[in-house]
Amino acid sequence: MPATEILVSAAPDLADAVARWRRHLGAERRLSPKTLEAYGRDVAQFLTFLTAHFATPPTLADMQALATTDIRAFMAARRNDGASSRTLARGIAGIRSLVSFLEREGSANGAALRAIRPPRPKKSMPKPIAPEAALAMSDPEASLEDEPWIAARDAAVMALLYGAGLRISEALGLKRNEAPIAGAMLRVRGKGGKERLVPVLPAVSAAVADYLARCPYITAPNAALFVGAKGGPLSPRIIQRTMAKLRGALGLPETATPHALRHSFATHLLATGGDLRTIQELLGHASLSTTQVYTAVDTERLMEAYRAAHPRA
Repeated sequence: MPATEILVSAAPDLADAVARWRRHLGAERRLSPKTLEAYGRDVAQFLTFLTAHFATPPTLADMQALATTDIRAFMAARRNDGASSRTLARGIAGIRSLVSFLEREGSANGAALRAIRPPRPKKSMPKPIAPEAALAMSDPEASLEDEPWIAARDAAVMALLYGAGLRISEALGLKRNEAPIAGAMLRVRGKGGKERLVPVLPAVSAAVADYLARCPYITAPNAALFVGAKGGPLSPRIIQRTMAKLRGALGLPETATPHALRHSFATHLLATGGDLRTIQELLGHASLSTTQVYTAVDTERLMEAYRAAHPRA
């Protein structure tokens, strides 16, 4: 199983059922390893709570007899531990997934969970980076790296995040034979294995070409496009550390992360007349409501400019 195994506090019959559920999520539902791990962790927390709640490890029979009071007690305990609404909502989603799976097997009752309304997470606004700073990050000359090829590599990754709106996992998941070419469409594998096509800007293809020309490693066509100092696939943590250095050099806030470059791509497109449907397709959002948050960001930016410039503001 691609995700890390997580120990659960449960009787053998329930522990076996949880293992079957995890296999089902990975093999049939094809959830990403990170989602699978998060669901497993949330369920483990729930079963640990039930162990204390029932004074014994829970069984399949206990899952059959779950009451709304049990779920509410769990949510109250998590709140006391400092869990946010977003964390709680995700936790309930993981528990519901398990109970639904057990219900289909005839060994649980999901009525109690269906009667519970999880807390509504507070929507956090994306924090875009100013265009000048975003462009500077894609310039090898702005890098603090001593090795020119590593500086070119980091600049190429930043160019993909800002110039194509990729997630860091999508950029680092590209193969060498998928190197972006100006004027062509880049096929991107997004969340859940969903694919989308993104146009390649000349500046993006030039940044990647510069990196490839400088890179000392000649890898196989189906090997990772971006490699680390020793020639292996590049770790996201390296790019995160690079971003932290650039934040200091450019005087940017902590919100200036690799993902903020993707936010900047969407916000700046919208500000220059891009329509929401197109931006939704470029970002690979399943729902337009996810993309619509950028309209609020753009409105807030306009209001800030108004308050700063208008004499009656």
